[in-house]
Amino acid sequence: MTPEETGTLELALYRTYAVPSIGGLLARTAELTDRTQKRYDDTSLLLDAVVEHGFDSEQGRTAVRRINQMHRSYDIGNDDMRYVLCTFVVMPKRWIDSYGWRRLSRHETVASTVHYRTLGQRMGIKDIPETYEEFEACLDAYEAAHFAWDEGARRVSDATLDLMASWYPRPLAPVLRTATLALLDEPLLKAFRYPPPAPAVRSLVRRAVRARGRAVRLLPPRRAPHFARQNWEIKSSPDGYRLQDLGTRPVPGAGGCPVRHVDGSASQ
Repeated sequence: MTPEETGTLELALYRTYAVPSIGGLLARTAELTDRTQKRYDDTSLLLDAVVEHGFDSEQGRTAVRRINQMHRSYDIGNDDMRYVLCTFVVMPKRWIDSYGWRRLSRHETVASTVHYRTLGQRMGIKDIPETYEEFEACLDAYEAAHFAWDEGARRVSDATLDLMASWYPRPLAPVLRTATLALLDEPLLKAFRYPPPAPAVRSLVRRAVRARGRAVRLLPPRRAPHFARQNWEIKSSPDGYRLQDLGTRPVPGAGGCPVRHVDGSASQ
């Protein structure tokens, strides 16, 4: 997974915070506000292990198992799970088509759709869309119905913006925050109650990101695959890691994690 592809998944996950049932839960767990870098790293490494090694490899099975263990610790509805899956399919394509060095081909779009459909099936998500177009329609409809203000979700959003700014020299933080907000669409800005950047700023930032894509087009072709574990912004495991150790270990009854009873019911 190249740095650009990793970045598009960051955008996909960030977008889900604007759904209060998702952003609010993330705020209650405090994982993305108190341990933002670690949670970012673990998510990237788990998702990319499947890309690098395949679903049926030992590493792929371990990564999916760890993802499922985390999600099953919380009372998350199928609709929210399916929406997050939709962001993985749709948002990278939209970003790359707008700002990448070239648009995705139809073959690449179908391949990405099949990959995430398979991931969703192995996560037990129901009623998964069949085609890219169905994923796109599902995402747009869900956001129109569910994007809304939530105080906890705003905290998660602010922590994520702070994390991304922390990867660069501190004096650049205000500029980077403004630039990031200039790349957000109106529904996201409204849901998080961020003041919209000036039109001139938005236009300048978007032109600059498109120019970066045109510059990348001139670089020589990549000779070897690049994986998320090689990205410089992955900082939490300098001495290596084991996939089975990544992610959260929720404590029942704390941070929004339900207590599981003998009869299978759950309570907070």
